[in-house]
Amino acid sequence: MTEPFQRMTLKQLTCFDGFHVVAGITSREDGYSEVPFQSLNMGLHVSDQQDKVIKNRKALGNELNVPLEQWVMGEQVHGTEIKVVSEADKGKGAFKHEDALKGIDGIITNQKDILLTAFYADCVPLLFLEPKSGWIGVAHAGWKGTVHEMVRHMTERLEEQGAQRSNIRLVIGPCISQSHYEVDDRVIEHIAEVYKTQVLKKVNENKFNLDLKELNRQIAINAGILSDNIEVSNYCTYEEDQLFFSHRRDRGQTGRMLAYIGLKG
Repeated sequence: MTEPFQRMTLKQLTCFDGFHVVAGITSREDGYSEVPFQSLNMGLHVSDQQDKVIKNRKALGNELNVPLEQWVMGEQVHGTEIKVVSEADKGKGAFKHEDALKGIDGIITNQKDILLTAFYADCVPLLFLEPKSGWIGVAHAGWKGTVHEMVRHMTERLEEQGAQRSNIRLVIGPCISQSHYEVDDRVIEHIAEVYKTQVLKKVNENKFNLDLKELNRQIAINAGILSDNIEVSNYCTYEEDQLFFSHRRDRGQTGRMLAYIGLKG
C-alpha cells in the first residue's frame, strides 16, 4: 500500500498531494520543547511550558504560511460532536486550550484561510476532502471515537453541507498499530459484530489486539466512502519513536502531534 504521507520538512509530513489544500501531520522533530515533550510538542493540554508550545506552533505556521490567528481546534473529549466552522471561529484554541471549541472532536469548513487542526499521540487522525464542493474536515478518533463511528458522523455531516459521499476522499493517518494496541472486553463490547473478525486478533481469553486503522476504514466504506478514495498510512506511532509521540509507548508522559487541513487561498 502506497504511503499517503510524504516527508516535507523535519516538522511535517503532508498528504492530499495534487489537491488545492494544505494538509498533513507534524512529527515530533525540530521544535523547542524539552524532555519528555521533545521537541515539537503541539499540545497545550499536556504539562509542557506554554511558551514553548506556542513557539512550536508559530514555527509550523511559518512553514505553512498560515498564522495561528487562522487556526481552529476542538477541545477533544473522545466524543463524536462535530462543528461547522467559519471566520468567527478563527484562532479558537490556537493560543489557549481553554478557548478551544467545547466538546468538539470533529471540525469541517468550506471557507479558505482557515486551518482545521487536531491533536494525536496514538489516536487516529482522520482527514477529509470533497474536492468538487470544496468541503474539508479533520477529526480525532481514539478507540471511543472509532467504535462510536466518528468517521460515519463526519461523512454524514459533510453530506448535509452539500458534499457528495462518492466524492469524499479520506486519509487515515499515523496511529498505534494493531500489534501494539492491546485492549480488553471493555473496548471489544462496543465494536459491531460485523467488524470483529477483520480488526481483532486474540491474545488470550480477555485480551485482543485491535486494528484501529482497519476499523475506521471498514466503517468509512459502510458509510458510503468509496474504497478507492480511502488512503491509510503505514506509519505506527508506537514503533516510530524518533518520528512520533506515543501515549502508550511513553506511558502518558509525552507530547502531541498536530493534524491539519486548510483550503488554499
